[in-house]
Amino acid sequence: MGSILSGAEAASLVRALPGVDAVGLEARAAGLATRSVKAESKAKAIDLAISMIDLTTLEGADTPGKVRSLAAKALRPDGDAPSTAAVCVYPSMVSVAAEALKGSAVKVASVATGFPAGQVPLDVRLADTEAAVRAGADEIDMVISRGAFLAGDLERVFHEIKAVKAASGDARLKVILETGELVTYDDVRRASWLAMYAGADFIKTSTGKVGVNATLPVTLLMLQAVRDYRALTGVQVGVKPAGGIRGTKDAIKYLVCVNEVLGDDWLSSEWFRFGASSLLNDLLMQRQKLKTGHYSGPDYVTVD
Repeated sequence: MGSILSGAEAASLVRALPGVDAVGLEARAAGLATRSVKAESKAKAIDLAISMIDLTTLEGADTPGKVRSLAAKALRPDGDAPSTAAVCVYPSMVSVAAEALKGSAVKVASVATGFPAGQVPLDVRLADTEAAVRAGADEIDMVISRGAFLAGDLERVFHEIKAVKAASGDARLKVILETGELVTYDDVRRASWLAMYAGADFIKTSTGKVGVNATLPVTLLMLQAVRDYRALTGVQVGVKPAGGIRGTKDAIKYLVCVNEVLGDDWLSSEWFRFGASSLLNDLLMQRQKLKTGHYSGPDYVTVD
């Protein structure tokens, strides 16, 4: 449905969405966060969470050596632990990651479109995307123009997402809403639907580069949006919370939300991801605790 809508039609549909019951949403998220998980289920949840991580390094000081090290960790986090879903890097490091992960199931994801601000001309953003795909990116994480969205220019945001989707070719497109800058739940819902109408394969909360990143209520709202979108269009879209998810307890809370709202159809790395760097270390330490009965020392996991 998204591909056949005009920008004006998509904007009209998005503006007509009902407002979000903030109190109800936050109460539902808080309730899900209290669910207890038994040890056997926790072990499975930890491995599932590991398999859903986009192991990420997005720093100005990134080097080929650091990216190769991260790729090695993604491939074999620890013993019989599953590989992560992807390694996420800047476009300049995609070729390094692609070579390091060649022949494996671990995807190469790349932020693009002038990440994290997105404040560059569209032709530059498209060139950024095309360069990442040529270098070997399997997935593109783009940022929307938050200024245009907040100014009410929904058609511009729609057309830009469609253009990046086209530039991505066969690579899957994750659209970053930067929910901490959208502020209201109503705008998060509108941005989620607009991105899906424009062809997003995933909707993603955050860049991890602002003060407020992924939260459970916002992610719950986005999970509800992809559920309702599939009911309306038959098209399944993934969700990726990113930024600030550092501990196993938090990761399990997100998985509980996915299970409750979306069920098994979304409980795989094909449709749900964590954008994280430090989360993997805590998951590995908790995994070791379940296996041995005690926590490993501080040198047990690598520091990324």
